[in-house]
Amino acid sequence: MRKVSAAIACGLLVAAGLAGCGGDSGNDDGKITMGFAQVGAESGWRTANTKDIQEAAKAAGIELKFSDAQQKQENQIKAIRSYIAQKVDIIAFSPVVESGWDQVLKEAKDAEIPVILTDRAVDSQDTSLYETFIGSDFVLEGKKAGEWLVADAKAAPGPVNVIQLEGNTGSAPANDRKAGFAEAIKADPKIKIVASQDAEFTRAKGKEVMEALFKAHPEANVLYAHNDDMGLGAIEAIEAAGKKPGVDIKIITVDAVKDGMTALADGKINFIVECSPLLGNQLMDLAKQVLDGKEVPKRVLTEETTFTQEQAKAALPDRKY
Repeated sequence: MRKVSAAIACGLLVAAGLAGCGGDSGNDDGKITMGFAQVGAESGWRTANTKDIQEAAKAAGIELKFSDAQQKQENQIKAIRSYIAQKVDIIAFSPVVESGWDQVLKEAKDAEIPVILTDRAVDSQDTSLYETFIGSDFVLEGKKAGEWLVADAKAAPGPVNVIQLEGNTGSAPANDRKAGFAEAIKADPKIKIVASQDAEFTRAKGKEVMEALFKAHPEANVLYAHNDDMGLGAIEAIEAAGKKPGVDIKIITVDAVKDGMTALADGKINFIVECSPLLGNQLMDLAKQVLDGKEVPKRVLTEETTFTQEQAKAALPDRKY
């Protein structure tokens, strides 16, 4: 709407024979400028997400100002304030954690710069601080993982002891994937989570945490990892312990990036719940709609599926990430 108002004002000045219409934002050429504050580059999923957003912005003719927060909330807040100072047209970001955003989002609102949340939500009670949230239903992802385990556990002769590798503490996917999984496994009392710990969504941390947890809980026979990268790191730890991933320890992960899908096709992972990183085109479309003053849904879901070993084999040749 700022662009529309500026255009009207400019037209009136020209009609009156007055000079000028140079904006103070440096974006008076009519091109949209988006400030995007990314979580980091902690996983294959995030790398694919960044690449897709950059390519989609270029294709849409949107100038993208990009920052990498290195998984630190203070870095994202600093980047958002920088975008406000630069008077970008719109801001998008994937929040490192759910809480603590109200102040900086209010600053963006006061500057009349709309905000779009991508991939992760915030827990603000004031939903007017952002225009829309585009991303996955993380609770549903956790439920899908749990439902697969409940079905698989029907043939298990004894207890099903689960080690859970969580994403970053306080992040929306970690909170929701944990909650959805816990809700689903209530259907079978023999399924028990024996250990659950933050492994930061990274492969290195997944290996480190799995090594420690498996030593403490050698009875574990299932791993549920909140993303593929932690699961892939855990596979290294499982193999180092002399166990066979996918057989001695059933493995469930979330994301469906190429490395994870390859491990699934090879039988080292048993089931993957998809969480697509390809949000770029939808994000650019939403940004244009918002700036055109159009009403957009407050919540936009991405379309996703699940994969077994055979489905992974079929999908891998055409996998984009």
